[in-house]
Amino acid sequence: MNFIDSIKICFVKYVDFSGCASRPEFWWWVLFTVVASLALRSVSYNLSGAFSLATFLPSIAVAARRLHDTDRSAWLELLYFLPVVGWIILIIFWAEPGKPNRYAAM
Repeated sequence: MNFIDSIKICFVKYVDFSGCASRPEFWWWVLFTVVASLALRSVSYNLSGAFSLATFLPSIAVAARRLHDTDRSAWLELLYFLPVVGWIILIIFWAEPGKPNRYAAM
């Protein structure tokens, strides 16, 4: 999966929390949001804030689908609220390869 396809899929599945997301889809999305946010911040903080707000739900959705691909519940995204330790655990989960799981048929 390439960069453009990943971004298109994430916007098409704007708030779709079911199914799975591959590693490339997730990490291309993360790269896109970080780079675009930094670029827009150099232009205007308000523009960067609007972009972050517009990509907030798709980011949560693709992270949930990525956790599904590793056969984990999307509720594990709540680990984000545990500073540092939770973030490290989530990054490890997101970096793992996908495996056959119960969410793929959804």
